[in-house]
Amino acid sequence: MKPHYPILDGLRGVAAITVVAFHLFETHATSHLDQIINHGYLAVDFFFLLSGFVIGYAYDDRWGRMSVGDFFKRRLVRLQPMVVMGMIIGALLFYFQESEYFSIISQVSVWRMLFIMLLGFVMIPVSPSMDLRGWNETYPLNGPGWSLFFEYIGNILYALGVRKFSKTALSVLVLLSGAALIHMAVTSPAGDVIGGWSLEPEQLRIGFTRMMFPFFAGLLLCRTAKITRVKNAFMWCSLLVLIVLAIPRVGGSERLWMNGLYDSLSIILVFPLIIYLGASGEVKGRFASGLCKFLGDISYPIYITHYPIIYIYTAWVKDNKISLADGYPIALVAFVSSILLAYACLKLYDEPVRAWLNKKFLLKTVDKKAGAL
Repeated sequence: MKPHYPILDGLRGVAAITVVAFHLFETHATSHLDQIINHGYLAVDFFFLLSGFVIGYAYDDRWGRMSVGDFFKRRLVRLQPMVVMGMIIGALLFYFQESEYFSIISQVSVWRMLFIMLLGFVMIPVSPSMDLRGWNETYPLNGPGWSLFFEYIGNILYALGVRKFSKTALSVLVLLSGAALIHMAVTSPAGDVIGGWSLEPEQLRIGFTRMMFPFFAGLLLCRTAKITRVKNAFMWCSLLVLIVLAIPRVGGSERLWMNGLYDSLSIILVFPLIIYLGASGEVKGRFASGLCKFLGDISYPIYITHYPIIYIYTAWVKDNKISLADGYPIALVAFVSSILLAYACLKLYDEPVRAWLNKKFLLKTVDKKAGAL
């Protein structure tokens, strides 16, 4: 059995929790320039790179005994239950977000909202004409669903073709994707890689560009890296993740390209280094092992369920013009609530549902193949 990478699980949790804080601070920012935890949006790109690495590690050597259909079943069992839960939570909290800031909500019928929820269950993105709040999101009940949409695309591309690429071909793909990423970031009107959550052409370009390099760079890293041993890797890697995500805006309003360069080089150089170091580390002691497991377990539930709470907090802040100094107690409640909600979803829903789906669909497939042999 392959060794597990518990530090990578822990880093995923560190990044996911940082995303929640980033979104809470974002509500109080007047622009990208004064945003606290300024580069928290890069956590998505970190997730893509980590996902590509883990996909390669978990599946590259299985294709002789696993079909494309088996691969998709496994990915659906892993990802889809929490996609559904995220949409349900978004629907349950949707009308609590009604406000002057989200004025469109008051005009949305329950049946229309439920229809959007059902589309979200099966990851069908909606066009701006079907928007429910005014942000033109592909998944307006739960905005972060956009990154899962591109995660699935990365998985599909891997299973249908890229898994067969030689290291040379994969390197060319990664090189071209990296060049596209740098160009997009440096020439961005906002000076960053933020975007990807709408079906508008420019947003789609951003989404595909943000996914292509990190996902397949993670795959390439998995295939080429020679893992060594690094002491205190979890501590150092966590610190690096936090520094990259929290560093203030680079270049200011006069040199936006500098921040774009920071974004792209963080994704291209720093994130692969972090994942390499994390894969090279060992977790010693019950506390460290338990912490990495906890952070890894709740990372995906936190990411995919926290944003409906952020919508409510955003509406309250914007309608009442709440400053960060006045709003931080409620922000802290929202932060803790996001973690508690994620943990409850994990234990009461995600783990039991995935166990049932594994038993019903995946184990049956294994038994059938064993019988055929």
